[in-house]
Amino acid sequence: MFYKKKEMVTFSREFKTGVVVVVIAAVFVWGYSYLKGHNLFEGTSHSYFTEYDNVQGLNTASMVTINGYEVGKVVGISFNEDVNKKGQLVVEFTVENNFQFSKNSIAKIYSASLMGGKSLAVIPSYEGVLAVPGDYLAGEIESDMFSSVGEKLNPLQAKLESVIVSADSLLVHLNDVMDKRTIKNLKASIQSFKGTMSTLENTAKNADSIVAENRHTIRKTLENAEEITGNLSKFSDTLAHVQIGALVSRVESTIGNLQLITKTINQGEGTLGKLMKDEAVYTNLANASKELEDLLRDIKLHPKRFVHFSLFGKKDEGYEDVKVE
Repeated sequence: MFYKKKEMVTFSREFKTGVVVVVIAAVFVWGYSYLKGHNLFEGTSHSYFTEYDNVQGLNTASMVTINGYEVGKVVGISFNEDVNKKGQLVVEFTVENNFQFSKNSIAKIYSASLMGGKSLAVIPSYEGVLAVPGDYLAGEIESDMFSSVGEKLNPLQAKLESVIVSADSLLVHLNDVMDKRTIKNLKASIQSFKGTMSTLENTAKNADSIVAENRHTIRKTLENAEEITGNLSKFSDTLAHVQIGALVSRVESTIGNLQLITKTINQGEGTLGKLMKDEAVYTNLANASKELEDLLRDIKLHPKRFVHFSLFGKKDEGYEDVKVE
């Protein structure tokens, strides 16, 4: 049995060189595309756009995530060509796996790590019209930890600088004011204040001793005050039980009677009214009073004229009119 000897296939040096060049070129194209955000070995991707005034360090090939899952890359960042939006930046990014979301979704720039690397997160919304490749999504920027701290420290820094300036100005004024004479007066004031405090301390001690000596009297005074308070309370209770309505009615009735009597007197009715209003009555009373006064005076001066008493029946000498001067 005869065996045919296999011939070895050999490649020329040129062929090998060509294969190496093709492989290197393919790797270069793949690497360049990957760095640009295009992965040649992945499925179909869809491009979307968003706009920012500042991309906060977002770069081409930055990661695009939905709910924390990487779904694409940032493939381009350029200035907006619209004359009404000069200075704004247009960010193009891709989303793979045919993930669907509406035009109301938001593209938010956030910090992917503490080192400051930025990524783009799509906050999906499923309400409204579905977004199609080429649509623009609303852009937002999430404040990272350092930005938040910086924003909160800026007002504090401004206040601190203001306090430092005020303190410096105060020190300058103190240096101008605190001369030797002022320092001497300040020391004298401090000494005077110490003396005042010592006097107050002695006064407090004297007050304590007075209270201790008159403790019994103070206790009695407080007991009397408590008793007076109790009596006042009882008096208040008594006043509370008084029938104020009936008392007021009686007072009003009394006032009415007094008004009626006053009216009767003013009208000249009754004895007192006639005495007050009738001149004849007043005149008669005045004359009667005068005559009574004359009679009493005559009786006092000549009692014998009015009293005749004799054991022997002496004849009456008669009445002798004597003028009274």
